[in-house]
Amino acid sequence: MAIIDFKATKCRHCYKCVRNCEVKAIMVKDGRAEIMPENCILCGRCLQICPQSAKTLVSDLSLVKGMVEAGEKVVVSIAPSYMGLLKYHTIGQVRCALMRLGFADVRETAEGAALVTAEYAKLLSEGAMKNIISTCCPSVNALIEKYYPQLIPYLAPVVSPMIAHGRMIKQQMGADTKVVFLGPCIAKKQEALDPRHADCIDAVLNFNDINRWLNEEDIVIEDCEDTPFERMNPRVNRLYPVTSGVINSVVATQSGQDNYRKFYVHGESNCIDLCQSMVRGEITGCFIEMNMCSGGCIKGPTVNDRSISRFKVKLDMEERISHDPVPEEETAPVLEAVSLNKVFFDRTPHDPVPSEEEIRQILAKTGKMRPDDELNCGACGYPTCREKAIAVYQKKAELDMCIPFMYEKSKSFANLVMETSPNVVMIVDQDMKLLEYSAVGEKYFGKTRAEALQMYLYEFIDPADFQWVFDTHQNIHGKKVHYPEFKLDTLQNIVYIPEQNVVLATFIDITKEEEQARLEYERKLDTIDLAQKVIHKQMMVAQEIAGLLGETTAETKTTLTKLCRSLLEDGSDNGGK
Repeated sequence: MAIIDFKATKCRHCYKCVRNCEVKAIMVKDGRAEIMPENCILCGRCLQICPQSAKTLVSDLSLVKGMVEAGEKVVVSIAPSYMGLLKYHTIGQVRCALMRLGFADVRETAEGAALVTAEYAKLLSEGAMKNIISTCCPSVNALIEKYYPQLIPYLAPVVSPMIAHGRMIKQQMGADTKVVFLGPCIAKKQEALDPRHADCIDAVLNFNDINRWLNEEDIVIEDCEDTPFERMNPRVNRLYPVTSGVINSVVATQSGQDNYRKFYVHGESNCIDLCQSMVRGEITGCFIEMNMCSGGCIKGPTVNDRSISRFKVKLDMEERISHDPVPEEETAPVLEAVSLNKVFFDRTPHDPVPSEEEIRQILAKTGKMRPDDELNCGACGYPTCREKAIAVYQKKAELDMCIPFMYEKSKSFANLVMETSPNVVMIVDQDMKLLEYSAVGEKYFGKTRAEALQMYLYEFIDPADFQWVFDTHQNIHGKKVHYPEFKLDTLQNIVYIPEQNVVLATFIDITKEEEQARLEYERKLDTIDLAQKVIHKQMMVAQEIAGLLGETTAETKTTLTKLCRSLLEDGSDNGGK
């Protein structure tokens, strides 16, 4: 099932998503981007930075509405980030507003976080793991399973708060209960579909979905009654969506000390840097809170409101939320009834690896014969030319994604035309300033290319036709223009180019053809003159004979005159002016 959808008509030769994808999980085919699900970690970065909004998130809103309309028992598990992303006076108003949509109950995912916290505290007290990486973020889990499988032994073998809460709700309210997770994360959609914890979560919505639904029903959260949450008070576990929230929850929950150093890391590149450091063996004896989103879940990939400051939200939540732990007597019974264990496994994408010779061959196709030719500009989306060549071999990238190469290629073709074309080529702007002028122009107009590019068209030829094309946006094709001062005859095509607001003209030299036509015309005139003289002489003779025979010469005269006129007109059609 696709999580992120592409609008192919909007995506074209941009590569911004490739440049911003830290794991290069985007394939470019025919100039358009396509996500490779087996490589993607669903961080949502491509969704956030797409300038054409060509990528959209597939929504479960219709599915959830259908569940509610069908009368099913649907319960919302709302992520604690709601406290920084929704507008309300009391948290009870949030519960009331969602209940008005038809949900059977609204519960806080932080209840599940309390169970996960207890499991983390247990792992810390046992001290058996060399390092412990929190497993709340499904994008982090996917990053490690797909790209750093060596670190799988460090992943805490515990499900995320969403999965823990889903199991908890179904255990308490019945297996037929439909659980809908509400939060800012898109990776949760894939996590809900994971066979390792099937049937825990039935649908995933984000806050944009729920706000749209509330607007459709004219429900304003701030106008709703205060309807407090009825179940467990998650207390400190509501801090999970802000940086250091997991660590604060674990520290508050621990009953004793442990020997683990604790720190948090957030943001795609920082998470990757840490993974690489851990692979090198540089990190030991640590409990690490990892979150793929910079600033934590409160700035997840579906949070579009630029007015939301992750710094202000973090400060407000840390000030407003109780730092007290959930008492063990509240979590212990649930932990006995609900399994939170999770097994992680190697999901490394097996891309084909080219040989050194194959890499060099691909590089050569874009003009990179030597290492010095490799600019490593990153415009294609890959940090080095070599990595881009490997991506081409793996069919993730295309040769023409190399912008410097394509620029030089187009420039060389343009120069080739301008330097070798037997025809005069000119490009002028709306002020009649020459922007381009082919080398052959010097032969006809006596202006070198360097001189012409400093001039205006009207300084050496009449620009009237050019101006007409500019004014009317209509093109001129096959017009004969004579330049007596240059002893030049041309056949001209003048075309308006709207994209650049310029006029392109090609002048074909037809001087020899026109001179030949003029000579032919003159020969025909001489022939006709001679014919007229013959006719006149013959007419005189015919008149004398007619006088003797009593006949008229009118018919003969008419026929010969038509012949002369026909010859003259034929000559005019074949080159006459």
